[in-house]
Amino acid sequence: MIKLDKATAILSLVPNAEFVIRDGVVEWHSPSTSPVSDEQITQELTRLEQQYATDAYKRNRLAEYPPIGDQLDALWKGGDAAAEMLAKVQAVKTKYPKVTT
Repeated sequence: MIKLDKATAILSLVPNAEFVIRDGVVEWHSPSTSPVSDEQITQELTRLEQQYATDAYKRNRLAEYPPIGDQLDALWKGGDAAAEMLAKVQAVKTKYPKVTT
């Protein structure tokens, strides 16, 4: 699991920002960067957390799909090998359905 925190939200809003967080207070060190408000940071953190939760099916599928080399080999062989591989991939997709929002 990735760590979603204030720093992650800031870098999502302001890539390459230079800052330090001390006792929860952001100290900006980029003179060319406009600081973002605590409210903006909180909103971005909430958005990132929601996106991470929504994308759980992708992470779960990736962990259980057969290796890509095996998938390509089955496709190359065709016939029963391709049908069996398709069934394996489809089973993972069924187990972790795509989330639509």
